[in-house]
Amino acid sequence: MSNIFDTSIKFLPSVGERRALIIKNELKVETFGDLLRIYPYRYLDRTKIYNIRDISEDTTTFIQIKARVYNISDIGAGKSRRLDVMIQDSTGRAKLLWFSGVEWALKKLEVGREYIIFGKPTFFNGMISIAHPEIDIPMSADSLAKMSVYGIYPSTDKLNKAGLGTKFISTLIRNLWSVVSPYLKETLPQYLVKENDLISLKEALYNIHFPQSEEKLHKAEYRLKFEEFLTIQLSLLRQKDIRIKKNDGALFPILGEKFNNFYENHLPFSLTKAQQRVLKEIRRDTMNGHQMNRLLQGDVGSGKTIVAFISMLFAIDNNYQAAIMAPTEILAKQHFEFINSLADKIGLSVGLLTGSTKKKERRLLAEKLESGELNILIGTHALIEDSVQFKNLGMIIIDEQHRFGVKQRSRLWAKNSIPPHVLVMTATPIPRTLAMTLYGDLDISVIDELPPGRKPIKTLHFNDSRRLQVFGFMKEQIRLGRQVYIVYPLVKESEKLDYKSLEDGYDSITRAFPFPDYSTVIVHGQMKSADKNFGMTQFVDNKANIMVATTVIEVGVNVPNASIMIIESAERFGLSQLHQLRGRVGRGADQSFCILMSGDKLSTASRKRLKAMTETNDGFEISELDLELRGYGDLEGTQQSGNMFDLKIASIGKDTDILQLARVVSENILENDNDLIKEENKLLHDLVFNFKMGIEFDFSQIS
Repeated sequence: MSNIFDTSIKFLPSVGERRALIIKNELKVETFGDLLRIYPYRYLDRTKIYNIRDISEDTTTFIQIKARVYNISDIGAGKSRRLDVMIQDSTGRAKLLWFSGVEWALKKLEVGREYIIFGKPTFFNGMISIAHPEIDIPMSADSLAKMSVYGIYPSTDKLNKAGLGTKFISTLIRNLWSVVSPYLKETLPQYLVKENDLISLKEALYNIHFPQSEEKLHKAEYRLKFEEFLTIQLSLLRQKDIRIKKNDGALFPILGEKFNNFYENHLPFSLTKAQQRVLKEIRRDTMNGHQMNRLLQGDVGSGKTIVAFISMLFAIDNNYQAAIMAPTEILAKQHFEFINSLADKIGLSVGLLTGSTKKKERRLLAEKLESGELNILIGTHALIEDSVQFKNLGMIIIDEQHRFGVKQRSRLWAKNSIPPHVLVMTATPIPRTLAMTLYGDLDISVIDELPPGRKPIKTLHFNDSRRLQVFGFMKEQIRLGRQVYIVYPLVKESEKLDYKSLEDGYDSITRAFPFPDYSTVIVHGQMKSADKNFGMTQFVDNKANIMVATTVIEVGVNVPNASIMIIESAERFGLSQLHQLRGRVGRGADQSFCILMSGDKLSTASRKRLKAMTETNDGFEISELDLELRGYGDLEGTQQSGNMFDLKIASIGKDTDILQLARVVSENILENDNDLIKEENKLLHDLVFNFKMGIEFDFSQIS
């Protein structure tokens, strides 16, 4: 008999083939088991009704109001069509907006009728707006009492438009429960349930979907979060143990002529103590006979690249080759220019391979690589192509590791019979309290100091009323030969969000800084790659004074001559992303500035973020504060794609205590039963071996 949890959701009442396909595409839910593990992301006390006048810009959660429709405006046509619905209660007025699903909303709404409205309020030109809210007729007092705690499930515009929103999912799960609950079995050993005061899986799943009380809801959340984290930690720790036990790492016993010549005669600056410490850790890894798998964290400008180059010399002096893989062509070229300038001094051969490398050059590179004539190959994803074959690859450096999937990295590792050592680098600060847990299968090094003499970036916060003053400062810096970044959160103006857009900004900049006195380029993710690369190259080569861009420049642009970073609508960005953008300047000898532009009205959280940016340049301090202010914040963002662990309910930021407990419990279990073969750990064995890692955990996504 097949497992009931593998049954397609199309067999549930009111679903069918068409609806099942929509739900699969939007929520990645195909089976009974998938649906049961779609949890509410928050809960609403549906007995609570807000007055419109009580909603402020600090109201960041979903709210429920009871109001009467007094005007409906069907505006525009086709893709530009929208619906504006004006509502009012006894305390004030607000606007409801639909940019899709207009026909559905028109059928449901009528002027003069009262509705219960549920959604997330925003402010636009001083007016409260709620985009794509849930609407319903007012419920009786008895109905409200019966559903006082109501789970809100993930949804999308397509689901809402098809009538498959959170209420439909809730009904589906209620129908599902009666079918599958008799077949639910415990997934954790009884000794773990007892030792950690956990409720059963069946009780946890029931109360996560249909909370019987606040206390039972908390216990359900704790149980399910603990199980998620325990599964991940057991998997990571076993993976690390397997790697360490394998005797399959290249040995680099010699500190030879290339290293000694460079270190003694050509080192461009004195290494910091942090850089020296990290090099010792890497050196130790490459001499123990096991494959190195090390994460190198270092704030922007901390000197990771010189550490990477010296690490490659460890390999080259022992007759191995080295490779660097970067996420963008611009960054690969910049690595090539810097590494080649160092390598040339000690007689090493360096190649560059990207998507735009010509066929003739590719053939020549391939020949030199296979013969061993080429010592170092630097490139983008092109490095993983089957045609790229090394004679003896011993060291791989992967820059901005979160931009690459596990499969991409493993294809590079497989290019030698002896697994090459791997150093993955990131300039995205990870809170110290989380790094060891998130990367449980890696060894971690941290460069936690900047090179001496580096001038701290001065960060200033201005509102729109001081824009002319900022323009004057830009002109002054450009006259001194400097360059300027201006970053916007949006490409086009949005009806939903009251933020500055790149297109409007570009128009105003070109008016204030007219050609030919000033040259301005525009770069954003919606451009063709060739156009984007042209704009970036113009700026990198100092042929443009100003770059107007979106966050596409967050990683992969290194222009020492750029001294000003202006971030428009800075309140829109998370702390970690603000810090990453700030790191695009401050790379030369000149004093650099980061100017945060915002509107006059800021929420308390936005004000704290911007204040923190003006008070510290320490990326690790910023990351810790980001967790404090926003919980999962920049780590989780609004996008679930790329989540390495496919977390259904736990939050790496908010649930740190549970995460660290799961780590300790996992270590204790594996110390006594590393292969999970004892009878009492059979359920854990099943959990771990059925667990699948996702693509990669992306720290760059910012909500």
